Amino acid sequence: MQWKTNKLFDLRKQYMQELLAYYDQREAESLLTILVQYFFGLSQSGLITNADFRLSESEMLQLHFAVKDLKKYRPVQYIIGETEFFDLKIKVNKAVLIPRPETEELVQLIINNEKQRDLNILDIGTGSGCIAIALKKNIPFAQLTGIDISDAAIELASENAENNKLNIAFAELNILDQRQWNLLGQFDIIVSNPPYVTNAEKNRMDNNVLNYEPHQALFVADNDALVFYKAIFHFSENHLRQNGKIYFEINEEKGNEIVELAKSKNFVNVKLHKDINGKNRFVSGSKVSVI
Repeated sequence: MQWKTNKLFDLRKQYMQELLAYYDQREAESLLTILVQYFFGLSQSGLITNADFRLSESEMLQLHFAVKDLKKYRPVQYIIGETEFFDLKIKVNKAVLIPRPETEELVQLIINNEKQRDLNILDIGTGSGCIAIALKKNIPFAQLTGIDISDAAIELASENAENNKLNIAFAELNILDQRQWNLLGQFDIIVSNPPYVTNAEKNRMDNNVLNYEPHQALFVADNDALVFYKAIFHFSENHLRQNGKIYFEINEEKGNEIVELAKSKNFVNVKLHKDINGKNRFVSGSKVSVI
């Protein structure tokens, strides 16, 4: 493969023009900035002050194939194998969803409400472990457990916790299988960002999500869109302590249904919270005893 130059500054300009056929300017700039920072340790300003920075042939190939992947709409987080979540480095791969900014808001909601408490917290559908890891980092006296149906996700979550020097228990477990529930104890808080996108909504999703992120972690049947929430509420009957809390991330179109479901299961102080974009995105509530 031949290049006219090995100067990173010039190569970046060339790839920027190529990516504009696939992304708008702001996104193309952001994607290239991430690649250059990750591969070569140069920020956008650092690249300008090091305009004569040159690449070896292997480095040029590395950048070439990364840009080639971007043209196929492969998420940049999968290309570099990591992302930032709550100021923590989290490894990601095709076995797990890429953590979203909205999920950071869910973590912040829990921290704001529960930071001073000594808690036993369960993260259902932990994926990369990002929620459990961020909670453990910010509520250090809490005991965190994360479960997921995917063994590959549990392996990655464990690696992420170890890389961040945090002690978290992870286990491969299917919350929809009641026979496995007795493997878990009781908790003060249950948090979950379960699959909640209906199959009917697939046509609204971008190709970078549909073609690369794990469908098992995204989609639910149209005729049973609340299947995971129903299971978690059932599980909470014996595994969430009295006055314990639930925190869910939700499909924006299902907020009122989940609020009513929570109330029907004798949860109080049930609240529907909006995300930074003004969309119904989270539900919280407290369990009370039934006399």
